[in-house]
Amino acid sequence: MEYAHTPVMLDQVLEYLNPHAGDYFIDCTLGGGGYALAIAKIVGPKGKVLAIDLDEMAINNAVSRIKNNPPISNLNNIILVNDNFKNLAVICDKYFGDQKGIKLNGIIFDLGLSGAQLKDSSRGFSFQMDTPLNMAFGEPADNSASRIQAGKQTEHLLNNCSKHELERIIWKYGEEKFFHRIAGGIINQRKIKPITSTGQLVDIIKKAVPKKYQHSQIHFATRTFQAIRIAVNDELENLAKALPFAVNLLSGGGRIAVVAYHSLEDRIVKNFFRKESKDCICPPAAPLCQCHHQASIKILTKKIVRPSAREVIANPRSRSAKLRVAEKLTG
Repeated sequence: MEYAHTPVMLDQVLEYLNPHAGDYFIDCTLGGGGYALAIAKIVGPKGKVLAIDLDEMAINNAVSRIKNNPPISNLNNIILVNDNFKNLAVICDKYFGDQKGIKLNGIIFDLGLSGAQLKDSSRGFSFQMDTPLNMAFGEPADNSASRIQAGKQTEHLLNNCSKHELERIIWKYGEEKFFHRIAGGIINQRKIKPITSTGQLVDIIKKAVPKKYQHSQIHFATRTFQAIRIAVNDELENLAKALPFAVNLLSGGGRIAVVAYHSLEDRIVKNFFRKESKDCICPPAAPLCQCHHQASIKILTKKIVRPSAREVIANPRSRSAKLRVAEKLTG
């Protein structure tokens, strides 16, 4: 299938990252390739863009897009890596390690699901279709054994976790107020028949929540699907691991931009930026600094940047996007 995805706030991201000819960048979440291709055109043949994605479908799509895009294919300056961005330091060392002392000019994270992933009928990211219950990012694009095995992660979680653990996941990662009832519905259903499809899960959620909730502005299954997807892919943990690596890889004046789509991941970014922009992180009551922490970044977005009304109309999925950007203080 075509990997269609519109990069959110592309103009704002490029303005903040401010790429120049010869610069080195990393796109930690390649997706449809919008950011990577735009940056590659600017940095030119003497620059590089290392583009990472755990979804092989995104990598295969990028290969095709680059091949059929002469301005980019002639530059030969994009390196595609099928991996998890939590391994950022190792990946960078592998592909840039022969260039001693290299520091990056910019790094971008776009943490949202792509339109292609939501439309993929072989996976279970969307509650709008009845598909296999597979919310894993890391899998090949065909129907191989490894794809099937990856899908089992989601099934295993729903069919084997205790009620307490299901409640924890749905509340912590989805902030779903009816987490008790939904977890109970999952437990009751799996006693009758294993849960293997998104259609089954949507039906369980629908029966568990009040009828008024079923007609809310946000679809009643949204928060639960988000919670399960985050748990299956360790999304928040991986983001928390990757951010310090990313800042460490930047040169002085290099910039890191993160586009988040829900409060949980945005909170991680906000708190990390705040901590790393301070010279002291001791408790306020401490008479003297004991931590000896030094600021490593300067926050450039004092207030979060949101997409314009025009962009939201053109791309409704962008409506919840929040952009935060920081600049490295020292090399």
